[in-house]
Amino acid sequence: MTDAERLRELIDRIARLNAAESWAAGLNPGQAAALAYLAAANRFSRAPSHVAEYLGSTRGTVSQTLKALARKGLAREVPSAEDRRRIRYDITENGAALARATRAADRALATLPAPERRALDTRLSALLRHMLDERQGRAFGLCHSCVHHEKTGAGRWCRLLKTPLREEEAHQICHEHAPRDAA
Repeated sequence: MTDAERLRELIDRIARLNAAESWAAGLNPGQAAALAYLAAANRFSRAPSHVAEYLGSTRGTVSQTLKALARKGLAREVPSAEDRRRIRYDITENGAALARATRAADRALATLPAPERRALDTRLSALLRHMLDERQGRAFGLCHSCVHHEKTGAGRWCRLLKTPLREEEAHQICHEHAPRDAA
């Protein structure tokens, strides 16, 4: 087994153990992943197509997953005010509480010294970027690190969408994200 194969196996096993923990909360791993995404995404990035793209899944599968989360009271479907054919899913209080629950992976990662966690974050982020580049996938990213994000005296603003942003949205995932260093 090569070093790369060993690392892939470790990442896969960690992912499987993390996913298995979802069943205890009454969710399948896909539902847990979608719920975690909804909890982290801004209001512009919660359409079924955005969730599917982020999770690397099909729109049909994600649509059924989101409907299951709504039936369980963890998310709710919100029609677009501009176009009633478009919808997004917002997380409910119960869904947010479940998404915030500490998991075994959180506890294990907390045992690493901060410099090691930062280094691991850097390396895994680079691995993810490389894989997304190969698939021509969208990276997503946090609003405040986007070329379109602007902090003004009046608050935060998205130049791309030409809309004000709430303070918490600066730290949420955005589908429209374009890294500053790519500009």
